[in-house]
Amino acid sequence: MRVKKNYALASNPTIKQQLLTWAQQFDEVVWLDSNDYYSKKKYEAILAVSAFTAIKTDVENAFAKLHEYQSTTKDWIFGYLTYDLKEDTEQLSSNNYDGINFPDLYFFQPQKLIFLQDDKIKFHYLKMVDDEIETDFEKIKKQTYKTPKKLVHPKLKSRISKKDYLQKVEVMKNHIQRGDIYEANFCQEFYLENTKINPLESYFRLNEISTPPFASFLKLDKKYALCASPERYLQKEGDKIISQPIKGTAKRLVDKQKDLALAEKLQNDAKEISENVMIVDLVRNDLSRTAQKGSVEVEELCGLHSFKQVHQLISTVSSRLKEEFSAVDVLKTTFPMGSMTGAPKISAMKIIEKLEETKRGLYSGSIGYFTPDSDFDFNVVIRTILYNSITKYTSCSVGGAITSLSVPVNEYEECLTKIDALKKALRANL
Repeated sequence: MRVKKNYALASNPTIKQQLLTWAQQFDEVVWLDSNDYYSKKKYEAILAVSAFTAIKTDVENAFAKLHEYQSTTKDWIFGYLTYDLKEDTEQLSSNNYDGINFPDLYFFQPQKLIFLQDDKIKFHYLKMVDDEIETDFEKIKKQTYKTPKKLVHPKLKSRISKKDYLQKVEVMKNHIQRGDIYEANFCQEFYLENTKINPLESYFRLNEISTPPFASFLKLDKKYALCASPERYLQKEGDKIISQPIKGTAKRLVDKQKDLALAEKLQNDAKEISENVMIVDLVRNDLSRTAQKGSVEVEELCGLHSFKQVHQLISTVSSRLKEEFSAVDVLKTTFPMGSMTGAPKISAMKIIEKLEETKRGLYSGSIGYFTPDSDFDFNVVIRTILYNSITKYTSCSVGGAITSLSVPVNEYEECLTKIDALKKALRANL
């Protein structure tokens, strides 16, 4: 049972900063920010802190455990799914290096839940802490954030050398030419060792640089995800399911005419379009496993969407959920998302595992929430800084889709385009 109180919010450009600064006192924090974007979002931002109950598990029967927790709790729950949950549904495994060591699945029921919506700040607190609403609001309004004097200037290391990356792309193209796969998402890790970063400062910088529609700040077990994702994995509202895969990327340019020309080039790029169409077909197939007959639709195909750092091609695929399937069933039958695997999905994941040198963990996974009515909204964890504050290890992975038309050096340059915002947020060099 939650006690709800709403307050009018006078113009306050720093309220988000104040909320996140105030939240740092808690051990469990999930912040979701739409940055004023479109995209069928109910809330401008959501902050969930302080676990009342939680589920933390490895891959074994993870989705079944999540279903039990979510259906029993019947409340708001926030958390994440790691890419490695693929091992719960398929005969797959990973022996690659993992520098962050996130639990495979982690969700919690927050004691304190705050929404920003329609010029209001809305507090939804469990009854046990509802007497703290007014006090918390006063504390939040008094928060000030000061940029740290000492800022990190590290050098990001590459887990895969450029030479090895180019060779690995050729190996993947050979698999495509043999007909093993049509496409696969190949990722590489850039990282820092024994370097303390300021997660909040890095997130603020990253969000300012990118202002994406699916930004998130996550803090659990002294591990952090600072996420500037432009991509929705999956949303459920009632019986309607929406997936919005991204495939196709071009950098932004300062010169408006050149920037427009680059966007038009992306929109007509046969290689990028073929990537997107293949993933749309995969998503359609995934959604059909839980969909009412004839309800799977492509609402938008290869739409051009421009963000501060990049232009992207985004498609929207929807379906209507059959009554016999649960909310968690939809996640289980579509996970991991096709945009981060390839097609066919299982074959692509097997090849990815052999060629990549880092366990993906939360990267390529998803951060999001369930409502008390079993609706949900989840992003794709890309353009993200992962940080383990105990081991002082920072991980920044990037990747792209490899097809028969891929030029290895161009794929490497796309990785550098995607790492640029993360590098700037960390004040790092390559």
